[in-house]
Amino acid sequence: MAAYSNYALRVPASLMEDLRVAAESDGVSMNGFIIQAVAEKVAALRTRGRLQDLSESDQSAYLDARAARARPGIMADILAEAGTTNEVLPGDEVPEGWLHG
Repeated sequence: MAAYSNYALRVPASLMEDLRVAAESDGVSMNGFIIQAVAEKVAALRTRGRLQDLSESDQSAYLDARAARARPGIMADILAEAGTTNEVLPGDEVPEGWLHG
């Protein structure tokens, strides 16, 4: 079992409400949501720092090794369930002037 530490976190009321809603919509506790968010941020920072310390060829090898662990079949399954259509649904329209600035 993992060892845990406690840290008193002071969160502004407006952010706390957003946190509550986000955690609820994800179906997790606020504690679980915060732990996941912190883990994602630490992983991103660790990866960025690790890559900065490597040569270009070592960066490529590191990213290739990460890519080799990917499970592309899962994404293919998700995309297959998304369906395919060229139909523009209400709300999907490109705003007027968006493409011609």
